[in-house]
Amino acid sequence: MLQRKYLFPHVIELNYQAGRRLGVNVYLIDGGSEFLLIDIGYLDTVPEIVDLIRQMDYNLSTCKMLIATHADADHIQGIARAKELLKAKVAAHPLSVEPLESGDKIMTYASIKAQGIDIPMPPCKVDLLLKEGDTIAVGGQKLEVWHTPGHTAGQLSFKMGNLLFCGDNIYKDSCVGVIDAHHGSNIPDFISSLKRIHEDTADFLLPSHGPVFRRDNRIIQKAIDRLTGYQYMADFGTCAIGWPLLDEWEKEVIEGRMPDFRKK
Repeated sequence: MLQRKYLFPHVIELNYQAGRRLGVNVYLIDGGSEFLLIDIGYLDTVPEIVDLIRQMDYNLSTCKMLIATHADADHIQGIARAKELLKAKVAAHPLSVEPLESGDKIMTYASIKAQGIDIPMPPCKVDLLLKEGDTIAVGGQKLEVWHTPGHTAGQLSFKMGNLLFCGDNIYKDSCVGVIDAHHGSNIPDFISSLKRIHEDTADFLLPSHGPVFRRDNRIIQKAIDRLTGYQYMADFGTCAIGWPLLDEWEKEVIEGRMPDFRKK
C-alpha cells in the first residue's frame, strides 16, 4: 500500500502522489466513506492514476464522481475511460456539455492544426450538471460550486473550507488559462472571475496546473491588470515557447518536495 501524501486534510494531488509530472493537476477529495476526482487529464495517464488510487487503498467503487472543471482536452481527454474504469458519474457545467458529449476537437483544443496538434477526443456523456451555488457533498466534506467563466464558458471552481480549487483562472506566477476564441474565452468574464477570487478569503489556491500556493492578492491583481489591457491588445495567446514555473514545479515533484506552508 502506498502512503497517502495529503496536501491538506482530505486533499491529495496525484502529481505529488506519483512523484512525477502526470499532466494536469488531479485532485482527489477524500470524504472518508467516498471520494471524488477533480479533473483526470490525458487518456494515456488514466491507467496510472487509477492504479495510484488503488495502491493508496481506496475502494474504486466508492468514487462518487469525476468532475470536469472545463472541457479542454488536457483536462478531460481521459474522462470517458476513467468513467468506464471507476464506474463513476461525470459532472460538469451545462456549458461544458456540448464539447464533452460531442468530442469536438476544436472546442476542446484536441486539434490545433497550426501547431501540429491532433489527438483523439473520445466523447463522454455528462451525468450531472453543476451550476453556480450548488453544493457537492462527498462523505463528510462539502464543496461549494463556483461558475468562473472567462478561460472557457463552462469553467468551474470549488470552495472547500479555506481552500479554493481555482481551475485555469490563476496560477502562482500570475499567468492564466489560455485566452482563445475557439474554446469560448471571454476577457470581460475572465476579469470578473478573477475579481471574485481576489475578493474571496480562501487561504490557499489550488490551480489546475502547477504548484498550489498561499493566497497573495498581488498575484491575482497582476493578472487582472494585464487582462484589463488585453481587452484592447492582440499580443496574447498560445504562442509562448515555455513556462519556467512548470519546469521548477516538475523538479520539486520529482525530488519529492511537498509544499511547506508553515509560517516562517
